[in-house]
Amino acid sequence: MDLLERRSVLALALIYLFRMLGLFLIMPVISVAADGLTGADAALIGTAIGIYGLTQASLQIPMGMWSDKIGRKRVIIIGLLLFAVGSLICANANDITTLIVGRAVQGAGAIASTLMALLSDVTREQNRTKAMAIVGISIGASFMLSLVLGPWIFALVGLSGLFYLSFALSLLGIALIIFAVPNIVQHTFRRDTTPSLQALGLVLKDAKLRFLNVSVLLLHASLTALFVTVPNLLIQQFALPLSQHSWLYLAIMGFAFAGMLPLVIIAESKGKTKAVLIAVMVLLGLSSILLQWAPYLWVFGLLLWVYFVGFNSLEAVLPSLLSKLAPVGYRGTAMGVFSTHQFMGSFLGGVGGGWLLQHHSNSGVFWVVGVVFLAWSLVCAVQPAPRQLSSLAFSLPNMTDEEVTKLADQLSEIQGVEGMQIFKDEQTAYLKVDKKVLDKEALVRLAPQVRL
Repeated sequence: MDLLERRSVLALALIYLFRMLGLFLIMPVISVAADGLTGADAALIGTAIGIYGLTQASLQIPMGMWSDKIGRKRVIIIGLLLFAVGSLICANANDITTLIVGRAVQGAGAIASTLMALLSDVTREQNRTKAMAIVGISIGASFMLSLVLGPWIFALVGLSGLFYLSFALSLLGIALIIFAVPNIVQHTFRRDTTPSLQALGLVLKDAKLRFLNVSVLLLHASLTALFVTVPNLLIQQFALPLSQHSWLYLAIMGFAFAGMLPLVIIAESKGKTKAVLIAVMVLLGLSSILLQWAPYLWVFGLLLWVYFVGFNSLEAVLPSLLSKLAPVGYRGTAMGVFSTHQFMGSFLGGVGGGWLLQHHSNSGVFWVVGVVFLAWSLVCAVQPAPRQLSSLAFSLPNMTDEEVTKLADQLSEIQGVEGMQIFKDEQTAYLKVDKKVLDKEALVRLAPQVRL
């Protein structure tokens, strides 16, 4: 990457980080902290935790498409301003209804797809995969930091202080988007990173993608549901003060990261993705059920570690599978639908977890989460094993229809090319290839700019 690309990618990764921190910092504390708000009960607290997911899921694809018309940076600034307003509403909430409204407004600043589109605008084709990986790391880091920092910051400044911090982070994000990211006059529509309304039906009908979408929905629903009950359980059953939860989460997340690495390596390098998916879902199901019977804090922590090994493994494997299975040239749409399901899962987990806690106690939450994952592991068992395909894209010069047809014929004859789309309006060719048998020399002769 050149200097401008590095600066832009770093700025966008930080905006992602600040945005997700603002949403997630309250997750490990809100079920305890919101209990004193007027009108609060378990069901409404669960709604406050997850409601941001509903507005995120509803608006992120439309806002991404809106950015094609009025500009990426404008939509991102509007989204961050909405997030800032929502944070202020939450910071000054005295009742649970106001908190729910504020969280919904926070989620309405749905800028994920627009940020990915801007990332595509400010990076060259050969650097885009690296840039997306950097942003992906920032998203994962935001969640782990939230679990560790949330209880600690809450002990210092309280719930209002957490939301004021979210407000400050959103303003910092606006400053970054204005001053650190270059102004792009001509937006480049790239189907690899930008949702396309034309491809939406194709993506929604794909059974393999539907399995991945439901999987990520269940994964994030389980996480939100568990955090409706886990913080209170740590205090009431194990007498662990909220201010000390950070140390427990720090140990769990650190060891969980180490625990998930072998599983990801087995899935990606050894071609055992299906076996890993089944094993991970069984681990998620059993650990969730057993949490209710943990007699000691160390046992509870160990079971949470098992859960997060599974959670982190799926967080890494599912997007990778999505990239392999998405229709050629329509990965941007597939990613948008995938993220929409992820946020919808957060909403359903918060609302469902709160309702279960209020009507069926902690055991109801643990049983439902566990049984759902065990049942979904059976669904996974009957899915076809995914092929280990890779996505490639390279830019094309201006070509006539005859030249495009000739290039398509030549590419289709190369061993290892399993699928192909060439879009003249985008001047880009998208390929699905099996790198194990790909005739790399033949491909490079046709497309010297391709990166293998």
